[in-house]
Amino acid sequence: MTASVPRQDSQKNNGLSAKFFHKLASGVPGVLFTYCLSADGSQHWFPYISNRVEALFGLDPESLRRDAEGVFARIHPDDLVGLEESVAQSAADLTPWCYRARLKMLDGSYQWYEAHSRPERQEDGSTIWYGQYTNIQHYKSLEQSLRESEEEASYQAQFQKLMARFSADFIHLGFGTIDECIDKLLAGIGGFFEVDRAYVYAFTDGYTHMTNTHEWCADGVPSLLESQQKVDIRNFTWWQEQIRHMANQDAVVFVEDTRALPPEALAELGLLEEQGVRAMICAPILVRGQVMGFFGVDSVRVRSWRADQSELMFIVSGLLSGALERNRLEEDLVNQSVRDPLTGLYNRRYLMPRLHEMLAASRRHGERFCLAMFDIDHFKQVNDSLGHLAGDVILKRFTTLLLAHTRANDLVSRYGGEEFLLVFNEVAADQEGSVVTRILEAVRGEYFRFKDDQARITVSAGVVCLSEFQGARVTPEILIREADKRLYQAKEGGRDCLVDAGGLSRP
Repeated sequence: MTASVPRQDSQKNNGLSAKFFHKLASGVPGVLFTYCLSADGSQHWFPYISNRVEALFGLDPESLRRDAEGVFARIHPDDLVGLEESVAQSAADLTPWCYRARLKMLDGSYQWYEAHSRPERQEDGSTIWYGQYTNIQHYKSLEQSLRESEEEASYQAQFQKLMARFSADFIHLGFGTIDECIDKLLAGIGGFFEVDRAYVYAFTDGYTHMTNTHEWCADGVPSLLESQQKVDIRNFTWWQEQIRHMANQDAVVFVEDTRALPPEALAELGLLEEQGVRAMICAPILVRGQVMGFFGVDSVRVRSWRADQSELMFIVSGLLSGALERNRLEEDLVNQSVRDPLTGLYNRRYLMPRLHEMLAASRRHGERFCLAMFDIDHFKQVNDSLGHLAGDVILKRFTTLLLAHTRANDLVSRYGGEEFLLVFNEVAADQEGSVVTRILEAVRGEYFRFKDDQARITVSAGVVCLSEFQGARVTPEILIREADKRLYQAKEGGRDCLVDAGGLSRP
């Protein structure tokens, strides 16, 4: 028979054990607990919970031993429903309970905690869990940091891939396809940056006006392309200052909320509000060292831009700058091959293919046009008396008069020497004479000045219209030969006149 332990010694030993247990629990980083849920789920309490809940959350352990609601009130609303469901599931099948949730700390911030416990069914049907929950904020922060690093690396990799693809497109750019390539770039960049618009604007010399040349819009966002042509920005004080920054400091323009623009931007704010723009960022486009425009993106909502957004914008604007500079160089080279270097007019190399195209269009669609050949009267005498430099001045001034009396869709070219060809589109055969007459009159009334000398000159013209051939197959050579023949007749008829199908007429 074993000796029994005296009641007084037992109470003493139990007291020592409780005291020891509290000391032990206070040294644990987390919170030790026993949590009890009644059989019907209507009541819950903590038979035991370590005193750390008071230091961490400002909760009284004694009150929690009567009602656990104080702890549950500290759980982040987004985590509460899932936590309650997990407790109910653990109570139903008596599986270990493990859950992560954010708890509101004494200072008002939320931090992540993880709970581990094992359930045990009691005789009255209630369930009691024995476990602890510990702070895992450090691990969640590290996890978030790693996730953000991975997302950032992925973002940068996708951006570089996008830029590499468009760089290849611009490298293999065919002449005349740059607009299509820019439109594709804006669509790709607009979607990648998740903005509402992406666009390119061009400045006039002196930054007095700007024109939207290319634009991409997200679905449902209205286009501004048509309304943003030759916009007068001379009175945009704030914007002019931003242009100077872009030109002088190679800087970007950040606007996260248009309502925060300074008072001097009142005119600009009115335009942006009219367009529905709430945030924007613009980067300069340089061609031959000069800011010729800018690349920008818009948002119809207030937004915060990335810290490295300026670098990303510069990469895009740099790609555009290089492509536009190369395109301008190619245009210059093409213009040098098809334009007369003295007058800037198209030369014969450009004229002949265009006449072939116009004749083909006439055969398909019945389009009609007329051709006039001009020759400056007694031009050799001008060269001999005043010199070839004076002759060049006269040729250039005559070019100016020709362009002033023709339309944008007319074709004006220098055929050779002092001979010029004018092709008028959509002019009836009985109207071409009045056009040529106005040109002859303008030349006759002009003083051609060179240094201290001045001269009065006249021109002769031969005119032929496609309608004269009544369906016969015509070539550019036939048209030019007939115009040249009539020009010769005008010279023979006394000069300063024109000859067309109706014969000679003098203004």
